[in-house]
Amino acid sequence: MPARRGYGPSDVSPGRKSFKDDVADLIAVIEAVGQPVHLVGGSYGATLALHTAAAEPGRLRSLAVFEPPLYAAGESIGPLLDRYRAAFERDDAGEMFAVLNEVTRVPPSIVAAFVAAAGDRRPDPAEARRSAIGWLHDLEALADDGTDPARWSSITVPTLLMQGADTWEPMPTTMDALAAALPAVRRVIWPGQSHFATTSAPDLAADALRAFFAEVRPGRRGG
Repeated sequence: MPARRGYGPSDVSPGRKSFKDDVADLIAVIEAVGQPVHLVGGSYGATLALHTAAAEPGRLRSLAVFEPPLYAAGESIGPLLDRYRAAFERDDAGEMFAVLNEVTRVPPSIVAAFVAAAGDRRPDPAEARRSAIGWLHDLEALADDGTDPARWSSITVPTLLMQGADTWEPMPTTMDALAAALPAVRRVIWPGQSHFATTSAPDLAADALRAFFAEVRPGRRGG
């Protein structure tokens, strides 16, 4: 499981990060494996997995993605990146948290529930700072990315698209558009789950992946 630039134990990106950098890093990991892989990604990692599948399809046996936030990209992210960078430089954790919620568009009621559940608990300062660095560079990549789902129509490896039925808009609409664009897609929607399903119900994801891998013949391409 790769650790993206900015997230321990990987190094911090030396400059502004792009998905091209992420893809190059991921390809280096796949090359170390020494054979085509079943690539699985969730959230930002799902967007990275799509980029990798589009750029290097021969490296993959299959692709599985959970709720890539394809709507959280492009020019609209630029001002949020600036706000996040300013908050990062003054070590304002509250503002960084607020900016990330605007990027992901988490409903206020869910944010409030997370805050209440956390109570007085505080994350380890060193780990929190490292995550903040990672998010800063992820936002850089998102700000330079596009939002058109049609660009993924070139991905022909067998693809599993996973989502929660209760994830907030615009994720459901985005997933519908992505499913329409992918030519070799299987889709799983879990009732009662949201964007946190891989944490709250990991067995659902594991079972879906096992079933998908069992259907994909080694070296198979297309549906």
